[in-house]
Amino acid sequence: MGMSSGGGGGMSSEINVTPMIDILLVLLIIFMVIQPTAVHGLDTLVPQPPKNKNQPEPNNDRTIVVQVLSNNGGKPAYKINDSDFAKEGLLPKLQEIYSTRAEKVMFVKGDKDLDFQYVAEIIGLGKEAGVDNVGIITPRVEAGQ
Repeated sequence: MGMSSGGGGGMSSEINVTPMIDILLVLLIIFMVIQPTAVHGLDTLVPQPPKNKNQPEPNNDRTIVVQVLSNNGGKPAYKINDSDFAKEGLLPKLQEIYSTRAEKVMFVKGDKDLDFQYVAEIIGLGKEAGVDNVGIITPRVEAGQ
């Protein structure tokens, strides 16, 4: 209570919180303005399973899936649509594939025991080859759940 009744006229030990509320409101406005400019990560696509489980999936030669397979503690093996490739041969092949395509979408599938750095390298190679959208195939997506 800021007011006291009666005489006394002594010192009041109550804190004036008005300047603190002003600072709080200024900080609130600053944080509200800064929030929309937050950095966003990579946009990825996830292939959707077919709605009808009995219907076979069409063989689409336009879909490019790069697989990163683990090799018992060694360097991973790489495949593009079930064709084996060395890591050095991936970038030239991806550049060849995407040089003539209008739709530049690539899916990356990695083994569950594999370190993510190998998958990230393939995403980087895809971006370097001119891929616009990169999708990640996870075990859950592959199972159709």
